[in-house]
Amino acid sequence: MHIAIDFISFSCSLAMFRPKHVFICFLISFAFFIDPSSQHVDDVKKQQMREKVREMFYHAYDNYMTYAFPVSVNYVNLSCHDELKPITKSFTDSLSELGNLKLEHLPTGYNGSAVTLVESLSSLAILGNKTEFEKGVLWLSENLKFDVDVRVNLFECNIRLLGGLISAHLLAIDPTNRLIQGSYDNQLLRLAEDLGKRFLPAFETPTRIPYAWINFKKGVMENETTETSTSGCGSLILEMGALSRLTGDPRFESAALRALRQLWRMRSSLDLLGTTLDVVTGEWLEYSSGIGAGVDSFYEYLMKAYILFGKEDYWQMFRSAYLASQKYFRYGPWYHEANMWSGKPTYWQLTSLQAFWPGLQVLVGDVAAANSSHREFFHAWEKFGVIPERYLLDHQMIHPTERYYPLRPELAESTFYLYQATKDPWYLDVGEAMVKSLNRYTKVAGGFASVRDVTTMQLEDHQHSFFLAETCKYLYLLFDDSFVAKRNYIFTTEGHPIQVMSSWHEKLPESYFSGNWTFSKSGEWESGASALSMKVCPSVAPNSRLREQHRESVCHVPDQKIDHKCWSNRECGVDATTCRQRSCSEVGFCGLWNPL
Repeated sequence: MHIAIDFISFSCSLAMFRPKHVFICFLISFAFFIDPSSQHVDDVKKQQMREKVREMFYHAYDNYMTYAFPVSVNYVNLSCHDELKPITKSFTDSLSELGNLKLEHLPTGYNGSAVTLVESLSSLAILGNKTEFEKGVLWLSENLKFDVDVRVNLFECNIRLLGGLISAHLLAIDPTNRLIQGSYDNQLLRLAEDLGKRFLPAFETPTRIPYAWINFKKGVMENETTETSTSGCGSLILEMGALSRLTGDPRFESAALRALRQLWRMRSSLDLLGTTLDVVTGEWLEYSSGIGAGVDSFYEYLMKAYILFGKEDYWQMFRSAYLASQKYFRYGPWYHEANMWSGKPTYWQLTSLQAFWPGLQVLVGDVAAANSSHREFFHAWEKFGVIPERYLLDHQMIHPTERYYPLRPELAESTFYLYQATKDPWYLDVGEAMVKSLNRYTKVAGGFASVRDVTTMQLEDHQHSFFLAETCKYLYLLFDDSFVAKRNYIFTTEGHPIQVMSSWHEKLPESYFSGNWTFSKSGEWESGASALSMKVCPSVAPNSRLREQHRESVCHVPDQKIDHKCWSNRECGVDATTCRQRSCSEVGFCGLWNPL
């Protein structure tokens, strides 16, 4: 089944809001309309940019292995530090600090869990480095232990360590990859199973919603905080579900699914969820909600769990949650936050984590909406050189205490998805601009450093593991998708690929038609409104094979040039999904550059 990442034709659902059926369509590449000479130029650019991203990855990875691991050539040294400090060329055992804003209960004898190495394995596979992949698998198999006294964030440990181990295991046993030349006896899976068992005590709460923190050796600590986030407890199902399917032990998937269902029962009558809650009382602590920090991957995992496991429950939850987000959060191409009970706006802000949203919208078929939001995020990137963590839309200023950029991958991720869906070379230009910015502002002799203040480009001595797991990976795949071409993968929220297998499906999603049209199972045309508004259809594609059934938004006026380039506002049209006048940016592209 080709629903996740199929790069000949990219799957999406246009008639996504029918209550019982999902009709999958494909946005086909229009490469045959492109002038051969321009196609050649694009191919050359992609090859050049691929090599630049490869250099970026290895600059980050090699410095981690030299200064943060550190290990000898033969992997004899048993140090396994978590992340690199690229400016001082040292290390940080940061697993206990992830999500720990107050830096409470830090361990004294903890020497790391090789987080960056685990996170890098799937990227090494995608870059084709079989030798380094196998070395990493061998070292982890022989040296990584979880029987250590360290308090960790369940969500961060799940997406980074458990997800990284499961993904690498699946890549290792896939005979088409041939990544392991020696013997492999499911060592990574055994590590993942050991880790998963250490997660289970966190779910022993009255609500079955897990504690946010767990000690690898001691379980839930005495007087542990009962506060958790929606994304923290609602984004465990992919990794723990996959672990159950691989081991045959249903406890992992059952625990994650019970928590997810309980969380969904706590939604408001508007189908909105808050940001933080109490795992003991089941009461909401923060009523403001949105698509950014604290909630983001909850939406993502509902859709991706449906793709991976085929369970109708996930689709029904996602459908309701997505419609509610469009109704209460969306303002043109922007998404503000709103009160979960009243739906009234609370905070008007752009956050860097929101940039994942266009990628998710591509998966569900809202390509036009994804494009309009993506252009706003890229405009912010162009304005500041990178994306600030939080930008206040109502005040037109960066948040005074969140001026940083920690090498986040979300914009690269959405750029990758949109290029696969449209094959528009403009997204290659976006990727090229991002690569140039990262090399210009964040590259140092010892790796890549986070940006402490985007207004001054002052750096912070930290190279997060997700820079190798996601940022470099998505940029590389943007320019070279050969590893995943014609294969069925979904990517976890940490960028780890998991193969979609029919044997994992309790019920396969509805059949789909490989074309640009949507049909029912009987073959008859199913008329469906845009997934974005349920009122208009995207103007980018016909709704039928028949010319007379072609429909557009009544307000839509296309830009004068097909590549959206412009010299003045007169060359820009009216947006098809928002009916707002587009304007010409300072760099000469039409878009919705004014947020309000």
